[in-house]
Amino acid sequence: MGMQQIIIFILFLAAAGYMGWRIWKAFDRRNSGGCAKGCGCADDKLTSVKIK
Repeated sequence: MGMQQIIIFILFLAAAGYMGWRIWKAFDRRNSGGCAKGCGCADDKLTSVKIK
C-alpha cells in the first residue's frame, strides 16, 4: 500500500466512525429530552412541574 492509500483509508475509517457515532446518538434514548440537544433537560422540567 502506498502512503496515499493509507491516508485515504484512515480518513475513510474516521468518517465511518463519525457517521456511526451520529447514528448511535440519534437512536440512543438515555439522554433524549424534548429538544435536539440531547441533554435531557426537558425530562427534568417535566418531573419538577407540580400538579394541583
